[in-house]
Amino acid sequence: MSIIGNILWLILGGILLAIFWAIAGLLVCLTIIGIPFGLQCFKFAGFVLWPFGRQIRSGEFGFGGLLGNILWILILGWELCIAHLIIGAVFCITIIGIPFGLQHFKLAQLAIIPFGAKVLNKRDLV
Repeated sequence: MSIIGNILWLILGGILLAIFWAIAGLLVCLTIIGIPFGLQCFKFAGFVLWPFGRQIRSGEFGFGGLLGNILWILILGWELCIAHLIIGAVFCITIIGIPFGLQHFKLAQLAIIPFGAKVLNKRDLV
């Protein structure tokens, strides 16, 4: 089931969102200070390409992660979060689109607090 969901996800905008994450990563990697932020964008661009069958576990960060998340929210995170919330709300209008909308809501959480978040396959959660 997750393979079909992922294929439909790619067709219905997953590729476009992954490109946006990658562009954001490239933009913040232009400076040396922004490289950790860019690496987070690249990590999650891969997650956006294939989200079904994977989960996000967040909240495991120290002081550096907290500082990184605060800077992330102020500079870049809120735009990506709002984009995922809007797209998720549009998908949730129809019953068929609800699984895709829920994926966008999960990505909105990730877009607001990326440091300390880990992408796990569902079989890794057991």
